[in-house]
Amino acid sequence: MKIKDILKKMTIEEKVYQLCSVYITDLIENGEISKQLLKKELKFGIGQISRVYGGIKNIEPEKAKEYVEKIQKFLKEETKLGIPAIIHEECLSGFLTNKATSFPQIIGIASSFNPSLVFKMTQVIRRQMRNAGVHHGLSPVLDVCYDPRWGRTEETFGEDPYLCAIMGLNYVKGLQGEDLKDGIIATGKHFAAHGFSEGGRNICPVHIGERELRDIFLLPFEVCVKLGKLKSIMNAYHDIDGIPCACSKKLLTEILRNQWGFDGIVVSDYGAIKMLKTVHSVAKDDIECALLSLRAGIDIELPRKECYPVLIEYVKKGVIKEKEIDNVVERVLKIKQELGLFEENRSYFIDFDRQEDRKLAYEITKETFVLLKNDGILPLKDIKSVSLIGPSVNNPRNYFGDYAYTAHLNLEKPSVECKTILEVFESKGIEIYYEKGCEIYDFNKDNFEKAIEIGKKGDVIIFVGGDKSGFVSDCTCGEGKDSHNLKLPGVQEELILKLAETGKPLIVVLITGRPYILTEIVDKVNAIVECWFPGEETGNAIFDMLFGKFSPSGKLPISFPKYVGQLAVYYHRKPVSKERNYVYSDNKPLFPFGFGLSYSSFEYFNFNVKPKKIKAGDEFFVSISIKNTGKMEGKEVVQLYIRKKFSSCVLPSLLLKGFCKVDLKVNEVKTIEFKVPSEILSFTDENLKIKIEQGIYEIMVGSSSQDIKFKDEIEIKGDKFLKNRKVFFSEFTLK
Repeated sequence: MKIKDILKKMTIEEKVYQLCSVYITDLIENGEISKQLLKKELKFGIGQISRVYGGIKNIEPEKAKEYVEKIQKFLKEETKLGIPAIIHEECLSGFLTNKATSFPQIIGIASSFNPSLVFKMTQVIRRQMRNAGVHHGLSPVLDVCYDPRWGRTEETFGEDPYLCAIMGLNYVKGLQGEDLKDGIIATGKHFAAHGFSEGGRNICPVHIGERELRDIFLLPFEVCVKLGKLKSIMNAYHDIDGIPCACSKKLLTEILRNQWGFDGIVVSDYGAIKMLKTVHSVAKDDIECALLSLRAGIDIELPRKECYPVLIEYVKKGVIKEKEIDNVVERVLKIKQELGLFEENRSYFIDFDRQEDRKLAYEITKETFVLLKNDGILPLKDIKSVSLIGPSVNNPRNYFGDYAYTAHLNLEKPSVECKTILEVFESKGIEIYYEKGCEIYDFNKDNFEKAIEIGKKGDVIIFVGGDKSGFVSDCTCGEGKDSHNLKLPGVQEELILKLAETGKPLIVVLITGRPYILTEIVDKVNAIVECWFPGEETGNAIFDMLFGKFSPSGKLPISFPKYVGQLAVYYHRKPVSKERNYVYSDNKPLFPFGFGLSYSSFEYFNFNVKPKKIKAGDEFFVSISIKNTGKMEGKEVVQLYIRKKFSSCVLPSLLLKGFCKVDLKVNEVKTIEFKVPSEILSFTDENLKIKIEQGIYEIMVGSSSQDIKFKDEIEIKGDKFLKNRKVFFSEFTLK
C-alpha cells in the first residue's frame, strides 16, 4: 500500500503516535511484556520503541528478542493499521546489549587513522543488530571536540573535521549497508557543535560564529548526508547564540534539508523537547515544546512520548493544521518502508561475538594504541619478572567506554569474555608481582608503600591506570562526567611519581577517555602508551604490544595539553592563537594532533607537488616516498596538511586534507600519491558563500601536525563559488 493511502486511513491519534516512542521498561510488568500495558501505550501504534536490548541491566539477549517479537506481533495484529515499530538502540562501540561484541571506544578507533576498520566494525554491528530485530542505531557521534574537559570526548573522532568526516562516513556506510532492508539506520549526532561547549560542560551553550560552524563543526554531518546518504540526525541539547538546537529551524530544516538535501528523519536527543521548557526556558508548556520542535524539524520524540501527544488535542481544536502532522508522518512511514518493515517476515535470532568478530576486535584494537614516549625500553625483551601496579591491572570494568553495555549498565563483570591484563600476563610464564596501589578515583594512599615494595621486585614496573567510564558517581569520564582539570584522577599521578623514585624502569599504560596532563610524569618514566578504552580484547592486545608482537601505529586524534589553562590547544587554531604565549608557559601541546611513535623508524623522501599552478576547481598531486629504516615491520600514517598563505577571511593555521596509513616491512619503500581536488580547499566567506579562493597555498607532508617533513607551494588562479559542496576528500594511491 502506498504511504499516501495509509495516511488517508489514519486518525490524528494514529498519526501523532507515529511521531512518538515508548521506552521498553514502560511495557514491562513483573519481568514480562504486559498485554495491558501494550494496549495502553501502543493502542494507536507507535513510531519507535526505545532501548529493548540495552535499557535493562543484565537482560539476556533471548529475553530481549522475545520482547521485540511480542511488541511487533501486537502492533501488526492488534492495532488497526498494523504498522510495525522501529526498534532503536545505541551502538557506538558495538551493539549495546548483553554479550554483543565490544569494540574499542571511538576515540581509539580515530587513533587508528584507518577508515576501513570503522567500516568493518559497523558491518559486524549491523549484522548483530538486524538479526536481533533492531533497525535504528543512535550513532555515530560526529562532534568535532575542541575541549577535552568534556566527558564525551571519548565518544568522538577527535578535534579535526576531516578525520571526523571520513571516519564518520565509513561508520555510516558500514552500518546502513547498500540496502536499508538489510541495514541499520545510522544517526549522526549531536547536531550541532556539541564538542565545544562553554567550560567543556555537557549541554552548556556553544559560542561560535556561523563560518566556523559551517566549515568545521557541520562538515562531518554534511559529508555523511551527501556522501553517506545518512538516514537519521539527532539534535544536540545546547543552544547556539541563544537558539536551542532542538528548536532551530535554521539547523534542522534550512541547512539540513533545504541546503544539503537530507531525506531521512530527525529524532530528538533523549528528553530534549521537554528541555525547551525545563532547561532553556523558551517554552512555557508541553504544547509550546512540541510546536517549536516539530516546526523546526524534529520528526520523532525520544525516548518517551512526553510532549508530542499534546498535538492531538490542538489539531482537533484547529490550532494546528493536520497537514503539518501529515508531512512529518509521511517521512516516518517512508523510512519504515525503506527498512522493509511493512512486509518484513523474518525470524529474529541472536548472533553475537562470533570467533571472527572477536578476531576483528583484536585487529582493530592493535591499531588504536598510541605510543607517546619510549626511551628504548619497548618492546620488552629478556624480561623475567614484571611488577604490575595500578587500578586497571585487574579490573576489566575499566576497559570499556560509556556506551559499551558493561560500562553503560555499570556491570561488576563484563558482559563479554574479557581477560584482564593480570590474567594475560600470568598465563605467559612470566613471574608477576601485583598490587593495585590505589583506586581510579579516590584519595587514599594507604597502599602506596606496598605498591612501592612490589615495584622494586620486578625487572620492570608497568603501571596501568586512567579512567572509569560511565554514569555512576565514581566514574571519571563519559556522558555528564565533565572535568574542571585534566590531571589523572585521584592519586594516580602521585603513585606514578613514587614508583619512578624506585629507579626501576617504569612504563605507564593509560586506559582513558580523554587526554590528560602528563607534564609532571613525562620526564620521569621510560615509556607512556595511550590505549583509550580498548574493549573486550584489552588484555591480549596490551600484552602483545608491550612485548613486540606488533608495533603501535596509532596517532593522536586530539592534542594533549601541557596545562589545563592552555585550552583550547587543537592544532588548527588560527595563526594569532598559535603565536601568543602565556607569561609562564608557551601555548604548544605536550603531544600534538597526529603524533604517535613506533617501534620502527621511517624516512620520508622524494617529495613532489605538481602542477604548481591550477585553476580553481582543478586538482593537483602530491607524492612522497617512505622507507622503513627500523628493525621491525611497522605502519606509518603519512599526513597531508594545507594552509592558504593570505586569504580574505582568517582561516585555520593548517588543516588536514589527506592521510594514508602505510604498512612497511623492514627496508621496504612505498610511494604515496595524493590526488587533491581544489574543492576541498573551499571555505565559507564573509557573505556565507562557499568559495575556492585564488592565491598561494602551502602544501605540507609530515608524521604529525608539528612534525612537517616537506613543504611546497601551489598557486590557484581565479576565484570559484560553489552552490553546493560535493567533494570533501583527497584520494591516494600506493605504489
